[in-house]
Amino acid sequence: MIVRPFLLALALLCLSTSTIVGEDPKTSEGGALADRILAVVDEDPILDSDLKQVVALGLAEQQEGESHDGFQRRLLNRLIDIRLRYHEVDRFGFEAVPASEIDFRVEEMEETFAAKEGVGGQTFDQRLSEIGIDRVTLREIVARQLLVNAYVEERLGARVFVSLADIRDHYDNDLTPKMEQRQQEPPPLATVREWIRDTLREQRLNEEIDSWTQKLREGADILDYLDSDHAELPPVIHTFDTPAAESQQRNSCSGAPVLEPN
Repeated sequence: MIVRPFLLALALLCLSTSTIVGEDPKTSEGGALADRILAVVDEDPILDSDLKQVVALGLAEQQEGESHDGFQRRLLNRLIDIRLRYHEVDRFGFEAVPASEIDFRVEEMEETFAAKEGVGGQTFDQRLSEIGIDRVTLREIVARQLLVNAYVEERLGARVFVSLADIRDHYDNDLTPKMEQRQQEPPPLATVREWIRDTLREQRLNEEIDSWTQKLREGADILDYLDSDHAELPPVIHTFDTPAAESQQRNSCSGAPVLEPN
């Protein structure tokens, strides 16, 4: 079961051991300013480019009436939450994800992207190349997100139970009044029982996820720079000895899937 839409789970981290964090780009000989750090989660940085890459893939959109700053804040908060979840899942450890499941999710992402781009737009591979990742990296990103889903089902899903009384209560006090308000005839309970069960289970599982994530936040070391003056944001500086080294760096990004919608 995918608790929340899977497609909005992609932000990327492109840092290597050659990255220098916190050095002034103007005084770094041979260095090129690569990015800005917006937050650090237990020594794991989240970059300005992470947010931009999510938007570039069409995985997050600014809501109507939402300010740019509000959108940035909402997006970064989600990135922080999912980064925390990833760290916890890494500590817990899970077996490898089946290749068939990864294939299915990648195809799902392609189809969603194609539907948004429309005829004449970029291809999925062109967009991946534009933001600096390839198919191998994308599969790693998807695999990691699936591990989080597996963790949620195994560790949190066992706590969620929906009784027949819960289903009846939802039918009588939620579904039926709403349909009557629209002057629609409520369907027989028997025909919507399993739909109600799935709906209530998803709601409660998401509540468990939120509670779990809040506990992770309370125990984590999080540095948030988003509201700092842009000039004060810590830079990430890549230094390259040769043009070949620069090319290798730009093609060696490792992905870390992030972000889930409301």
